[in-house]
Amino acid sequence: MTTLLITENFPPKPGGSGRWFWELYSRLSEDRYQVMAGHDDSAKQFDENAKLNITRVNLSSSEWGFASLQGLRFYWRSARMVRRFIQQKNITELHCGRVLPEGVIAWLLNIFTGIPYVCYVHGEDLETAKSSREQYFICGQVIKRAKMIVCNSQNSANIVAEFGDSAKAKARVMHPGVDKNIFFPAPVNQQTKDALGWSKRRVALTVGRLQARKGQDMMIKAVPKIVEKYPDFLYAIVGGGEQKQELLSLVADLNLTEHVMFMSEISDEQMIQCYQQCDVFILPNRTIGQDIEGFGMVLVEAQSCGKAVIAGDSGGTKETMLDGQTGYVIDATSVSTISAKVCAMLDDDDTLQSMGIAAREHVVANLDWTALSSQAKALFERSRF
Repeated sequence: MTTLLITENFPPKPGGSGRWFWELYSRLSEDRYQVMAGHDDSAKQFDENAKLNITRVNLSSSEWGFASLQGLRFYWRSARMVRRFIQQKNITELHCGRVLPEGVIAWLLNIFTGIPYVCYVHGEDLETAKSSREQYFICGQVIKRAKMIVCNSQNSANIVAEFGDSAKAKARVMHPGVDKNIFFPAPVNQQTKDALGWSKRRVALTVGRLQARKGQDMMIKAVPKIVEKYPDFLYAIVGGGEQKQELLSLVADLNLTEHVMFMSEISDEQMIQCYQQCDVFILPNRTIGQDIEGFGMVLVEAQSCGKAVIAGDSGGTKETMLDGQTGYVIDATSVSTISAKVCAMLDDDDTLQSMGIAAREHVVANLDWTALSSQAKALFERSRF
C-alpha cells in the first residue's frame, strides 16, 4: 500500500506548508509514501539529497474553478496525469496539500476511480475561498468525499465544521512542528550579531512572507514609539513578498531606515542565527478580509530557539504558545498595543529569559517533529482501514 502526497508547495520553494510536508513525510517510510510536488527550477539538488521519492510536475494554475476554460483544462490535465502515475506506481491512497487545487484533483479521481484521499486544511485556504461562491462550493464537495481532513489547528478544524456535522466528524488536528536539533537556543554571540548587522542593538524579529496579514506594516508604525524609549532599537524583517515595496516606502516616509532592516536574501543558517540572536520575536498578524493566519510555524521556530514571542490574535496563532508563559497574544491591529507590549518585554530581561526557557520546554514537549511524525504515522495508519 503506497500513499502519494500531491502538493504544489514543497521545498525548496519557501513557505510554511511546504516545510511542514517535507519535515513530516521525510520522517515516514520511504517505501510507503511518495511525493508529487510542484515544478521548481532549483529543485534538482534538493531532490537528489532527499530521502523521499519526489516527482516534479506542473501543478500551478491561475484559475482554480470550473467556470473558466483554463480551470477546466488544468483539472482535466492534472487528473489524467495523476491517474497515470497512480497506475504506474500502484498508489492506493492520495494525500492532498490543500483543498484547492490538489484536493479537487483527488475528488475527481475519487468520483471516477474510487481511490480514497486525505486532505490538508490550513485555515486561510478555506477562508479565502469564501470570496468565491463557486470555489467555496467546490471546497465543500472535496471535504464531503474525503475520508479524513487534517487541520493544522483547532481554529482550522472549526472552519471545516462550518461544512456540517459530517465534515466536523472527520476533521483531525495535527499541528506543524519544528526540529529541536536544528532550531535550538544559543548564547549571545557578538561576532554573529556583527555579521547580521545587529551590533549593539535591541532587536525584535519577524520572519514571514511580506503580505498584509503578517502585519509587518503595523510593527513598522510602532517603531517610532519604541525608539523613543530605546534609541538603539532595530526591527529586523526576514522574508520576501508582494508588499516589500510598500513596506520600504513606509519606512522611508517615517524616516526609519536606521531602525528597520529588510533581510530578504539569507540562508537557512542565517535565519536560525536571527532567531537565536534577537531579543524578542513578533508576528503581528491580523485578519484581512477572509485572509487569516492558519497556525504560525515561525512562532514555534522562535520558541524552539528559546525566544519569548508576541503574536496577533488571528486564526490559530494562539495554539502555538502558552499565552502569558511563553509569550503574549495581542491585538495587532493597534499600533499602541504593539509598541507598549514590545517595550514592556524589553524592559524586563528576567521575564524574557524565563519565558524563553519555558518556550523551549513547550516546543520540545509538544511540537518537536519526532513526536509529531509518530502521531501522523498512527493517524495515517488508522485511516487506511
